Amino acid sequence: MTTTGHGRVGRPRAAKRADSGLSARDELLAAAAELFIALGYAATTTRAVAERAGMRQASMYHHFGGKEDLLAELLEATVRPSLDVARMLAAPDEVPGEVRLWALCRADVALLCGGPHNLGALYFLPEVGAERFADFRALRYELKAAYGRLLAATGPGVELPPEELEIRADLVFGLIEGVILIRREAPHRDVVTFAAATADAALRVAGCPEHVLPKLRREGEALLSL
Repeated sequence: MTTTGHGRVGRPRAAKRADSGLSARDELLAAAAELFIALGYAATTTRAVAERAGMRQASMYHHFGGKEDLLAELLEATVRPSLDVARMLAAPDEVPGEVRLWALCRADVALLCGGPHNLGALYFLPEVGAERFADFRALRYELKAAYGRLLAATGPGVELPPEELEIRADLVFGLIEGVILIRREAPHRDVVTFAAATADAALRVAGCPEHVLPKLRREGEALLSL
């Protein structure tokens, strides 16, 4: 095969996306998030992710070992920020448990519904049960345990026997993660309104009476703004 001029023989570089200001690693994560949600995890290839990010497939392997690594990073990113909030809320014992629980619910829902893609839907992939995703499952378990501790610190929670407290905590955590399915059906809901309403609903499940919810909302919002 011959060429003319100074052109280089070989496969042309993938078309570069408009400059997003992201690092190459974050560009790959953004591309993977888009394709995993739009096409499905199984149907998305590493070549497709690299091309969507505007780079060669070989270049992608400088940042990620493969498709599982991309998925693991995306999954963990849906939990880490909420876990950071939960750890922060565990400290101020002078703040009522109800307020801290409301604040965690509000922050967690805002995270799950705030990004451009419904990444929480990836929780339901059968692949997530594999050993590669043990770190994600451990983070999620830690977050769930934080919900249980905050629930136990509420007035209603203090009075519950251990078995019922565990069930109530499961229900609260299930309600929060249930927004993943709601977002899939109604993706354009206002995130701020939806997050606050879901936090109110979680406190009802926790056993808080209706008349205290406006006060808990005000104090919870104030706590998150500190």
